[in-house]
Amino acid sequence: MLTYAVEQFFESGGRRAIVVRVVNGAHPPTLSIPAGTQLLRLRGVNPGSREYLRASVDYDGIEAHEADRFNLVVQRVRIPGSELIEDQEIFRRVSIKEGSSRFVCDAMLESKLARPCGDVPAVRPDRTLSGTSGPLIGYVHSNPDGDDGAPLSDYDIIGSAARGTGLFAFSQDDQFDLMCIPPLGRSQDVGSTALLVAARLCRERHATLLVDPPLEWSSAQHALTQLRAWPFRSDNALMFFPRMLAADRLRNRIETFGSAAVAAGLIARAEESSPLWSPAAAEELSLRPGMRPALSVTEAERLQLARAGVNTLPATRSAAGTAPALCTLSPGSGRAADGHHFGARRLAGYVIAGIERRTRALATATPVPETWARARDEAEALLGELAAAGAFAGSEPREQYFVVCDERVNRAGRHAPGGFSLLTGFAPIRPGDFETWLVTYEAGRCYSRPIAVNRMAASRLSA
Repeated sequence: MLTYAVEQFFESGGRRAIVVRVVNGAHPPTLSIPAGTQLLRLRGVNPGSREYLRASVDYDGIEAHEADRFNLVVQRVRIPGSELIEDQEIFRRVSIKEGSSRFVCDAMLESKLARPCGDVPAVRPDRTLSGTSGPLIGYVHSNPDGDDGAPLSDYDIIGSAARGTGLFAFSQDDQFDLMCIPPLGRSQDVGSTALLVAARLCRERHATLLVDPPLEWSSAQHALTQLRAWPFRSDNALMFFPRMLAADRLRNRIETFGSAAVAAGLIARAEESSPLWSPAAAEELSLRPGMRPALSVTEAERLQLARAGVNTLPATRSAAGTAPALCTLSPGSGRAADGHHFGARRLAGYVIAGIERRTRALATATPVPETWARARDEAEALLGELAAAGAFAGSEPREQYFVVCDERVNRAGRHAPGGFSLLTGFAPIRPGDFETWLVTYEAGRCYSRPIAVNRMAASRLSA
């Protein structure tokens, strides 16, 4: 289902995606390259029955006395026998000698296609011949032993921290704003366990998780009923009901797909053309031609869903002329909480991520008043730029934002040795009604969390 989700994301207006592949017990193909009476065995890096590799050996540029050296080319092709090369790696002058500076096992450590496995042969691999009378290059093709593994589970999506798989594949250097986990199969939803872990990651990275509505929700009224007992809620998650009808180019027919990837593309397109806080970015999202909702939803049902924390993606603009503001799957859904307002949550994540990036280097600085002042100045500079661009409500700085980084939030004994905090607030919806966050710097890292500060105290801090 991943391939369909990626296709629909880009067709809906997305421009850039980080794709993490997930498997359950799958195996990569192997290659067996003749080396006299022995074999140089390579194992593919990427598992699956559709990973088609081939390799070629030559001795071009190798001197006669360099009997341990050879050149190796490894390629990924679209299908067996095809000359459509999707990727290629060239390893020049590699050696079968373990003590060599170009030992083949060391030279291929960073390969993205294949790596040696088993014992290295005592003689170098044979030159690969084409088997024709012409000068064509010959290749050894991968064995048909690649395997797709078993059906996916939530635990495969979550992955392993030790191996950096699944959700743990995202490093601190991977910057993303929207996350989408496609359905595990045509008839299998992503489970709540994986959604909870993904939402936590999105909260830590100030991103938004796009969630598909469960397959069993057969109507808007059914969805409203089932939502009451549905086990997943998060300020950092969005859902769009119903699912989508779109072309399945592999089956050459219309099929039902999850809505998350389509919504992610539409949001990415809107935010690329307008700032997060611009009215244009909050305009009603509508489906592109070729896609349509799998179920009909009336205007009344649309409003009911919005109050419950679920959005809709109409094929046309609403007859009423205005659409409900995008809402999150917040636990506060139905209580008109600001955490329910996607625009406010999205802006908050953008602001805090920006402050963290601009001040992260101070996590290793000595926590003295001079360091506090530097952190405050950097945060105020960013907030001032955003205020000038119209990001916050209010006409005066004291109504729009505040930053505190002094003894009021850094009393002795409050932090671990070497740590300090910065308190900031900004008004995404109403002047003087601040969303407040505490950014903490300690042990060489910085992290943040929203905190509750009553309006009177916040007004004193911003004065």
